[in-house]
Amino acid sequence: MGTQQQTKSFHNLIGREWLPSNSGETFTVINPADTRIELGVCQQSNEEDVEAAVAAAKQALPDWSAEAAPVRGHYIAKAANLIEERTDEFIKQLIIEVGKSYADAKAEVIRTVRVMRFLAGEAERLKGETIPSWDKEVIGYTKREPVGVVGLITPWNVPLAIAAWKIATALTCGCTVVFKPSSQTPLVSLQLVEAYQEVNLPAGVLNFVTGPGSTVGNAIATHPDIKAISFTGSNKIGLAINQLVAKRGARFQAEMGGKNPFVILNDADLTLAVEHVIAGGFGESGQRCTATSRVIVLPGIAESFIALLKERVGRMKVGNPLDEGTDMGPVIDKGSMESILAYIEIGKRENGQLVTGGGRLTEGDYAHGYFIAPTVFRGITPEMTIAQEEIFGPVISVMEADNFEQALEWANQVEYGLSSTIYTNDMEKAMRFVNGIEAGFTHVNMPSTYSEPHFPFGGIKATGIGGMREVGSTAIDFYTEYKTVYMKPHNQQ
Repeated sequence: MGTQQQTKSFHNLIGREWLPSNSGETFTVINPADTRIELGVCQQSNEEDVEAAVAAAKQALPDWSAEAAPVRGHYIAKAANLIEERTDEFIKQLIIEVGKSYADAKAEVIRTVRVMRFLAGEAERLKGETIPSWDKEVIGYTKREPVGVVGLITPWNVPLAIAAWKIATALTCGCTVVFKPSSQTPLVSLQLVEAYQEVNLPAGVLNFVTGPGSTVGNAIATHPDIKAISFTGSNKIGLAINQLVAKRGARFQAEMGGKNPFVILNDADLTLAVEHVIAGGFGESGQRCTATSRVIVLPGIAESFIALLKERVGRMKVGNPLDEGTDMGPVIDKGSMESILAYIEIGKRENGQLVTGGGRLTEGDYAHGYFIAPTVFRGITPEMTIAQEEIFGPVISVMEADNFEQALEWANQVEYGLSSTIYTNDMEKAMRFVNGIEAGFTHVNMPSTYSEPHFPFGGIKATGIGGMREVGSTAIDFYTEYKTVYMKPHNQQ
């Protein structure tokens, strides 16, 4: 009888050393498509581990911030090249750890490399301004300086790309980092950190600590030497961290929930719209803050659209994401699965009409994973729970508005304001939508999930805190301070 292979253990990175937690405790990461498979054992860190990481980052800060900015960017570019060379390794890790389909995992790796290269280039564009003075003998200008040691807290659903852009922006600006990934998906984030280690990023510039948000996250939020914190995750946790950070006056940036509308007018290409609803609503099992959650259609195309959508969902392959033919894999864990199924039951109780899906898949290969059938409701009205609250799963609500004006009103009738999209060939209505929608970014005839790394990313209303966008050229604003310089030459006789 063979012996069972021991699950590999992974440590925190403090300075240049890989260390176990001071707590002596660990947690196990599992494959959501087959919970019998253990992927790794990580550290259940505590406040002492955060203290050590902050100390290492603080010690590294003077030399790193004094380094020439283009040199800092070169480390990021080299790490991006390394990730690109190992694309297949990163794809596989995203598949087995997050449950992404092959296509979604590949897209995240490509996005990661692109965003790192763009932000590496920002190191050559950390520019200030030369400003005319009222005094003709004064030279006045501004320069950017790093805010200091920063804490980065990232989510489980996009654990590579979001970690990559937060880290790259901080490093470009001359900050040093204490990085806490989600406990559900820490291993692919660890691979990112290892790439920086392999390109010889100086010790202490990037520190990696795993563990629960209630301990590690709170310690980061309350530590007096962490000058800024960037968080992506749920509204509940983001608001709690914001309260902790506000007490000590540190800088805070949060990207949180979304309830993104997809408006389809009568002149839209319905075949294209259906494909993009599928991509936005069921890609990554609907576990994206930019996911298509509400589809708002007009009476002229409602029946045709719903029929096309139901037929297309019926052709989706849900299953093991290691199979390249799989369209949708599992949701991340048992808690998420139970929450999504509870929302589906709420939708039924509130008289939503179930078009397709509506339950867990448990037969055969589904038995040991967290699989939910792609679900579509119709007859949803704005006051219903599933029209208001973020489900974060493969559930799409179809709403039937009377006209364009009502569609726009309903699109805005939620607390969130991240992404949105409209499908139409009427450019007058498209521009009315662009100007009237309450969202951080919007689309015309494109999926709600589409974004590029050199454009700002973020939301308004309950989606965002801090008012500063991630990625794009404006990303550096959060991680830098302006210094104003007045210089007056003086000649002694």
